[in-house]
Amino acid sequence: MRPADAWIDPSQSKARAWVTHGHGDHARSGHGAVLATPETLAIMEVRYGPQRGQPIAYDETIRVGDVDVRFVPAGHVLGSAQIVMEYKGERIVVSGDYKRRPDPTCACFVPVPCDVFVTEATFGLPVFRHPETGSEIDRLLHRLHADPSRCVLVGAYALGKAQRIITELRARGHSEPIYFHGAIERLNQLYESFGVELGELRHTGGATKQEMAGRVVIAPPGALNDRWSRRLPDPVTAMASGWMRIRQRARQRNVELPLVISDHADWDELTMTIRELEPTEVWITHGREEALKHWCMTHQIKACELNLVGYEDEDD
Repeated sequence: MRPADAWIDPSQSKARAWVTHGHGDHARSGHGAVLATPETLAIMEVRYGPQRGQPIAYDETIRVGDVDVRFVPAGHVLGSAQIVMEYKGERIVVSGDYKRRPDPTCACFVPVPCDVFVTEATFGLPVFRHPETGSEIDRLLHRLHADPSRCVLVGAYALGKAQRIITELRARGHSEPIYFHGAIERLNQLYESFGVELGELRHTGGATKQEMAGRVVIAPPGALNDRWSRRLPDPVTAMASGWMRIRQRARQRNVELPLVISDHADWDELTMTIRELEPTEVWITHGREEALKHWCMTHQIKACELNLVGYEDEDD
């Protein structure tokens, strides 16, 4: 943002960075100064150590140079925000990553009408229409109860997805202890420190196969086929991701129980959001840019692809 001399989610160290959320492809270390929500700054400190950060609460407006800046919820993960900028009578909204469906672990997306909407398009193809989250959690629980001698090992991104799966399980009445991989522990604790109730959690370290039988175990996707998983009681391998809509992706990861649960907007949510905001221009940052651009053009909305690199979506 040139009039404010600031960069949004820069991929390299900058003197002034505005960060939409804590995932590593958006929040990087080494910036001179960081403007972000308190939750995002806390996540960055867990991952990178102390930050020279300025916390900004949702709906708080600050002036940077000649630009009025406001952060509003994006519904992606804890602390995630859209950045609303107003300059010389024009309003630009940078969505960061977002979703429209409810999530017990974070504030819901707030639509802000604007002149220019800068959006992601991770699942920007009509084939990507995510099912209801509750139905996917019910499938998980059905598989868990079908064979109490096994556990269900769920691959879930350590920040956001893991905690969401836990809270969604609690919302469906699953009150039993949930086991977790050590890589998730600090982020679980951080979520709880911000008031997200996760229930009884147990570390897999030191637990016996008998203790973990009939339980849900949550781990980062990279641990699903790792030596670590050998300590588990004949696990049913599951993965929670929007990419599980594509069967080939599930087969490539040897996933027995694909769960289509995403922290990104699907095709219908992307197009619904653009209709709702009624921007005169849409800038598409990363993902399946061409299809969303074509949809915009057919609806008489000017659109362009930014083709930004360095924003990963494999583990959603």
